[in-house]
Amino acid sequence: MTDAAASESDTVPSSEFAGVPDGFQRLWTPHRMAYIQAGADAMRAACPFCAAPGKTDADGLIVHRGKSAYVLLNLFPYNSGHLLVCPYRHVATYDLATTEETQEIAELTQTAMRVLRAVSRCDGFNIGMNQGAVAGAGVDEHLHQHVVPRWASDANFFPIIARTKALPQLLGDVRETLAAAWPAY
Repeated sequence: MTDAAASESDTVPSSEFAGVPDGFQRLWTPHRMAYIQAGADAMRAACPFCAAPGKTDADGLIVHRGKSAYVLLNLFPYNSGHLLVCPYRHVATYDLATTEETQEIAELTQTAMRVLRAVSRCDGFNIGMNQGAVAGAGVDEHLHQHVVPRWASDANFFPIIARTKALPQLLGDVRETLAAAWPAY
């Protein structure tokens, strides 16, 4: 695009562009293309929670690696800093986890809360596990606990009216901040 064309497009209202105007706003989320292109079958065939530990921390969005469990960012977060605590072992439900795994999941969840509170000054948390597809688990074959930071002002009309969540930070930036704040053992 030439400089003249670029400056012209800056002054032309979008209603004059090609296409049929509608009442929708657009929120561009190119990071979701990886999920869309992989498709649901690929997500089931290659468990993302089994694959993540084999990647670098940055590529796997891993914040902390423990002995039997680890912490990573949710690729499709409800809020900035939405963490998942997973056992390394591919196990579907909490009752199938070992005592060692449940203990470390609990300890990592507590640490995640402390780190998120210190780094993001959140006001509260949603913590939980969806056990099985019927209960809402997106990856129902690998146990994972959600730790979602919440702020008094984090609710707005986007999720209710537009089914859209606005996230103020990029995942890589959030991972770096949380990993740097994670206490060493």
